Amino acid sequence: MKIIKPKFWRNLNIISLLLYPLSLITFFVNQIKKQSFKKEYSIKTICVGNLSVGGTGKTSLVIEMQKQLSKKNRKITIIKKKYSNQYDEISLIKKKGKLLVHKERKVALSIAQKKGFDLAIMDDGLQQKNIKYDLKIACFNSQEGFGNGLLLPAGPLRENLDELKNYDLAFINGEKKNIQLTKKLKSINKNLKIFEGKYQPINLKKLKNKKNYLMFCGIGNPQEFENTLEKYNFRIKKKIFFPDHYKISKKELIKIKKLAKANKLNIITTEKDYFRLENYERNSINYLQVNLKIKKINQFKKFLNSKL
Repeated sequence: MKIIKPKFWRNLNIISLLLYPLSLITFFVNQIKKQSFKKEYSIKTICVGNLSVGGTGKTSLVIEMQKQLSKKNRKITIIKKKYSNQYDEISLIKKKGKLLVHKERKVALSIAQKKGFDLAIMDDGLQQKNIKYDLKIACFNSQEGFGNGLLLPAGPLRENLDELKNYDLAFINGEKKNIQLTKKLKSINKNLKIFEGKYQPINLKKLKNKKNYLMFCGIGNPQEFENTLEKYNFRIKKKIFFPDHYKISKKELIKIKKLAKANKLNIITTEKDYFRLENYERNSINYLQVNLKIKKINQFKKFLNSKL
């Protein structure tokens, strides 16, 4: 989904209230989905998804989970539904581990079974109610939380917060701690396990982080990228944001480079945005390579293993 989140998703306001009747359509569609027959698979399954639209770090969590769980000698694959505008995430996952991509998640799971995988980690899919997952994880960004709490299009939620009663774990990702978000999640499901994480740069030595920078990105939560840069002393003088999964045109990239040169700025972007560019377009562009650092990682792994 190519989208820049509108400001009225953050808090209740006149625009969100006017759109509220349309959110009832989302609600009823979700209710119909919940009545679907749930197919079971012999392969173990973990689904990592969002209740809200994009920018919660689920792909980073999926990659880190594959790395951690592989240490138990499991044969693991990540499964991602095929979307034409998400080759950036597909390329990123392929660099880190095994990946199956198909336009139907159920078909991908059948393929994974036939190939002898022990575990499939689904990157997205909580709203697909016709699959019975062994473990369901909902991701949140610590700064955005769940916005105004309304369903699309009046708010950012893809399904009602009450669905947390059916999930096993909530993962909160971000630089800023949000105690109120944790309390709200627990008030909905007191048995919900909650873990936290944040992005940790791994290529700082290659970057001149105390120079002046122009940052650009096309991701679900650009503010989190900016927060990470500021934490590590990058001086951001200009910012350019594009919709999530946006493919920057040659004309737009030329403008970015001219703007940076005119203002004597270095250019920095995310790893996903960098590898979305053609090889010849990457000249004079830096990217921040990050890993997701999970707090209380041993407890996190223990919980996962107890469910699989």
